[in-house]
Amino acid sequence: MAVERVEEAQPAGEAVRYHWYQKLAAVLYVFFCFEIGVFLFLFPWLELWNRNYFSGLSPSWSEVWNNPYFRGAVSGVGLADIGISFVELLRLRRFARRGQEQQPATGAPVR
Repeated sequence: MAVERVEEAQPAGEAVRYHWYQKLAAVLYVFFCFEIGVFLFLFPWLELWNRNYFSGLSPSWSEVWNNPYFRGAVSGVGLADIGISFVELLRLRRFARRGQEQQPATGAPVR
């Protein structure tokens, strides 16, 4: 016996309504992606990169950790993360109310 899934369809003229916490989560996600991206882009080239737990584990780890190609790969991940943050920033437009009439404080629609 198959169970049919009934989903309520949105009427064609009705826009999706987002809640405040969905908007806040989207803004925080953009901020988080940008911040992590900038950190990963810059940190491998700072002096602090050499003074950490992983570079002191063994000589082989130190060789990998200090390799410019590895540093460049980490910086590349940071650039990708910054790119993701800009794409998500552009996607924040989905929260804009387009095509809806603005209503003044009295409640009458403005035409």
